[in-house]
Amino acid sequence: MNIKSQKDFFSGLMFLIIGGAFAFGATSYTIGTSARMGPGYFPMLLGVIMAILGAIVLFYSLIVETPDGDPVTAFAWTPILYVLGANVAFGIMLVGLPAIHLPSSGLFVAIFTLTILASKAGDEFILKEVLILGTILSLISYLAFIVLLKLQMPIWPVYITG
Repeated sequence: MNIKSQKDFFSGLMFLIIGGAFAFGATSYTIGTSARMGPGYFPMLLGVIMAILGAIVLFYSLIVETPDGDPVTAFAWTPILYVLGANVAFGIMLVGLPAIHLPSSGLFVAIFTLTILASKAGDEFILKEVLILGTILSLISYLAFIVLLKLQMPIWPVYITG
C-alpha cells in the first residue's frame, strides 16, 4: 500500500503515538466512572480521542490522495526553539531564580518578553503589532489573575517596587 500524503501519514502517526502514550500513562491513576471521575479519567479520555483521530488521519493518508501530498520537508527548528525559549523565559522572569539570587521581573515584563520572543518564530515581525498584543495580554492577565482570581504574584519588577 502506498502513502498518498506523507504529511497526513506522519501527523496521524504522531497523534496516534502521543494519544496512546497518554492513555497508557493514565492507567496508573484511578479512572473511576463518568459519574465519579478519578484523576486518570480525563487524561485517559483525551488520549483515546487523540489516538482515534490519529488513526483516522493515518487511514485517510493511505486511502485518499490529497493535492498537498508532497513529501515531508526538513524540520523547522528555529520556530520551535523561539516558542520553547519564550515559555522558559516567561517562567524564569515571572518567578525568578532564587538559587542564583535572580529576582522576579513581574507579570508585565514577563508577558512582554514572552510575546516578543514567541513572535520572532513567525515569518514576519512587526514590533508595533507585537507591543499592542503584549499590552492586551498584560491587561487581560492582570484582570484575570490579579483582580478576579486574587492571586498573589508580582506585577512589576522587584527592583522597581522595592
